[in-house]
Amino acid sequence: MSRVAVVGTGYVGLTTAACLARLGHVVCGADVDEEKVVALARGEVSILEDELPELVAEGLASGRLGFVVGAAEAVPDAEFVFLCVPTPQGDDGGADLSHVAAVAREIAPLLAPGTVVVNKSTMPVGSTRLVERILAENGASIDEIGVASNPEFLREGTAVRDFLQPSRVVVGADVPSVAVRVSELYRGVQAPVLVTDPASAEMIKYASNAFLATKISFINAIANLCESLDADVREVALGMGYDPRIGFDFLYAGPGYGGSCFPKDTAALLHTAREAGYDFDLLDGVVTVNARQHERMVQKIRRAAGGDLSGVPVGAWGLTFKANTDDLRDSPAVTIVRRLLEEGAAVRAYDPVAGPAAVEAVPGLDVVEDPYAACAGARVLTVLTEWDELRWLDFDRVRDAMASPTVVDCRNLLDPAGLRRRGFRYEGVGR
Repeated sequence: MSRVAVVGTGYVGLTTAACLARLGHVVCGADVDEEKVVALARGEVSILEDELPELVAEGLASGRLGFVVGAAEAVPDAEFVFLCVPTPQGDDGGADLSHVAAVAREIAPLLAPGTVVVNKSTMPVGSTRLVERILAENGASIDEIGVASNPEFLREGTAVRDFLQPSRVVVGADVPSVAVRVSELYRGVQAPVLVTDPASAEMIKYASNAFLATKISFINAIANLCESLDADVREVALGMGYDPRIGFDFLYAGPGYGGSCFPKDTAALLHTAREAGYDFDLLDGVVTVNARQHERMVQKIRRAAGGDLSGVPVGAWGLTFKANTDDLRDSPAVTIVRRLLEEGAAVRAYDPVAGPAAVEAVPGLDVVEDPYAACAGARVLTVLTEWDELRWLDFDRVRDAMASPTVVDCRNLLDPAGLRRRGFRYEGVGR
């Protein structure tokens, strides 16, 4: 059992804190948002993430998990300090490390000898040494303090499972004993542990996300080609996925990737490549295909509306970047809805969880609390997020509510044959 401080209680930080407490460690989560800390101390979790509220409640009840305001309150007694603060994309595409630097300066004089500072947030190659330098410049004795990289590989919607049942644990540190100590925090986890240098650990995170983004852009490009050749991308992906060298994951054609990781991490890796003098045209192409895919979905909807969206009522199902999360960050659905509004469409949208937030994020968007209300009077209905509940609606009722029974399924979620039997005109992606 170790004493752990987790600085930052956002998506990564709260999951890390709750899961480390489940593994038997005594964890103190710190955040600058006093209102959030008070709510967490009561077991109130605002993040939509399966099993996370239960895990937080369990940690609080056991006494292994607590929350305080400010890193200074959590750090002095800690053997490990996990940095889980935001690293947003900067104007130049690189990661903004100002929050990381601020926390490092704050905690430097408070670290006890033997403490290990762990970079958990996604940070560019070289960030471990940057944190080490900031700590040294602000009163920490680097001879007595360890610094390591321990990147996260959490998927929204399955973050708890991904932490407790990971595909691998990666630890990067220059000092072997520091790496061993960090890896021992995961003693109760059954997974391969890769111990490497800090730069390689940091690159593993970016390379993994960039590769997954590449798979998404690749299958979307294949889907676009399938439409020209009268092939079905779902059958193509099925045939590809059985190849163990390729696999099925991320071979789902749609409106493109989004969320808090892939757009930011691909941009950051491109920035890193430019800084290193390398023309990473492969990844640049991945990003370009993704941006074009958004516009291609708008073209499908425009064509389904007769070529002009001005004044056309459009129903939209789904606004989050994927199902089972409330995250609207870099959501392809939001990008597409904004483009529809720019072209004069009257968009009425439904999302099971993100409706209120979407009202603030997308001015002019009419958000309703019922999927049937979203399609009432619509000339086109578009599916933008793959919420499973949308499969099982009464599509006779949907058809009767619409002005024109036309569906543009940007997620290939619905059954084309079943809809066509009911009188719908259906268009998917690559089908």
